[in-house]
Amino acid sequence: MDYSKLKTVIESLLFMAGDEGLSAKQLADILLLDAPLADELARDLMKELKRKKRGIQMSHVAGSYRLTTNPDHAPYFERMAYTPTRSSLSQAALETLSIIAYRQPITRIDIEEIRGVKSDRALHSLIVKDLIEEVGRAEAIGRPILYGTTKSFLDYFNLSSLAALPEPNMVEDESLEERTQLLFEKLEGRQMTIDEA
Repeated sequence: MDYSKLKTVIESLLFMAGDEGLSAKQLADILLLDAPLADELARDLMKELKRKKRGIQMSHVAGSYRLTTNPDHAPYFERMAYTPTRSSLSQAALETLSIIAYRQPITRIDIEEIRGVKSDRALHSLIVKDLIEEVGRAEAIGRPILYGTTKSFLDYFNLSSLAALPEPNMVEDESLEERTQLLFEKLEGRQMTIDEA
């Protein structure tokens, strides 16, 4: 059994799992190993990443392993978050934000089902910019986080309240995707106006 290869597979699996991470049992099921061996390999990988002082580290929180950034690099992350060239929102972030604005409270999985792609990075960007926040937990398996918009969201788009969101011309059979696209286009137009001011 090639333990080095298994550790690289674990690293890839944790990357794919995102913030939720994977437990030793989940790793064992995927890798077709005993849970104690999967746990030992994950712990060994965690030590290896720390020893090599890599930019990506591993943590073991609440029974799950997950990839994290090296805490020594925090000052660089702060500069990146507040760099003026990064102040505008990407298309993915605007799409995600418009979905949250219309459907809040909403889980990441529901957002991803609407968008058809992973939304971890867009959600992180919106949280860092204080446009969305955790507003609770869904009554579902795993109690996923529910996201909603913040007061800063209203300020950013110059809205008096959520009731002031652009109201699409609703047609009976209009899908959520079409409503989201309409809001996305309107918010993008407002952002361009704000950026130009």
